[in-house]
Amino acid sequence: MNRYFIIHGSFGNPFGNWFPYLRGEIEKRNLEVYTPDFPTGVGFQNYENWSKLLECYLDAGLIDQNTIIFAHSIAPVFVCKFLVEHQVTVKRLVFVCGFNQYLGINEEYDMVNKSMYFDSLKEIQKYCQDIVCFYSDNDPYVTYLKEKEFADTITDQQILIKDGGHLNSEAGYTEFSELLKYI
Repeated sequence: MNRYFIIHGSFGNPFGNWFPYLRGEIEKRNLEVYTPDFPTGVGFQNYENWSKLLECYLDAGLIDQNTIIFAHSIAPVFVCKFLVEHQVTVKRLVFVCGFNQYLGINEEYDMVNKSMYFDSLKEIQKYCQDIVCFYSDNDPYVTYLKEKEFADTITDQQILIKDGGHLNSEAGYTEFSELLKYI
């Protein structure tokens, strides 16, 4: 049986955006779902700290070829780096507004995201054959070109959401029904 993870982005938590909606939809199907609450903020959010938390799930045997991961913003590149470094194969990756380079929004965002970036992004294809990327043409944080470059590097399965912003609650995405077909 499939198991699911929903992973938030920088300065986020599992209780915002479309995460509770998606978790609820997965739970309605009586499926196993995890929404880790990763450490955020300057001095706390970094690849090492996020990896330590996800390693707990890996060590418990909860991340494997039956796992489907939904991830938003900085989380897609974190997931790619983690799976490649740990050589773990999963069933499907569904990424929303992923990127793999400095945003230049402000110093704090660049500081907490820095350790997540990954030079061997394309290697994720060895650990997952089914990767879907959602992104927007008017994201105020991650430019269309950065999101498109990220998606182009790892998959042909791409869905552009017109005027979707960062596909978060700020852009009206407290529900995200387009994701349900990937459960």
